Amino acid sequence: MDIEPLELDGLCLIRPARHGDARGWFEEAWSAPRLRAAGLDLTFEQDNLSYSAEAGTLRGLHFQAPPAAQGKLVSVITGAVLDVAVDVRSGSPTQGRHVAVRLCQNDPARLWVPEGFLHGFVTLEAHTRVAYKVTRAYSPEHDRCVAWNDPDLGIDWGLSAPVLSHKDAAAPRLRDMPAPFAPGWRERR
Repeated sequence: MDIEPLELDGLCLIRPARHGDARGWFEEAWSAPRLRAAGLDLTFEQDNLSYSAEAGTLRGLHFQAPPAAQGKLVSVITGAVLDVAVDVRSGSPTQGRHVAVRLCQNDPARLWVPEGFLHGFVTLEAHTRVAYKVTRAYSPEHDRCVAWNDPDLGIDWGLSAPVLSHKDAAAPRLRDMPAPFAPGWRERR
């Protein structure tokens, strides 16, 4: 298992080894002991699966506010996505910056998105399924979203008219909401 740190502190790509032969391939998709040995001691409470029928479907930017903040381990089962994480941790040296990575069914890479980040993705292919493990169960009262096209974030999704839910289409800009991960947020968990 290979772990590649990304340019925003805490974000990383996790690549399990794939072992293939004439039948196809096998991979160990998740190994708590291997990740613990690499410094990622994670406990998950819920697994989520999304299916998007059309390419250009955008889901995000989502997060759960403290004390129900979630870390997410994101992988693509079928299709492909451009996956985006935005650092919104107050006081972080990379606050307001984002990372975008391509995840697809042909690459075993998973994106680890820790608490304190907005998360979203746009499908690059029709019939895309995304699986993600989360460190906290879904909490409707802590569910929040930020506008996918917030000009202050400057994310290039590669499209101008995505397929959106009503919730995502009406999401506010980040600057129009209270700082979700202000100093001391971890103590309030």
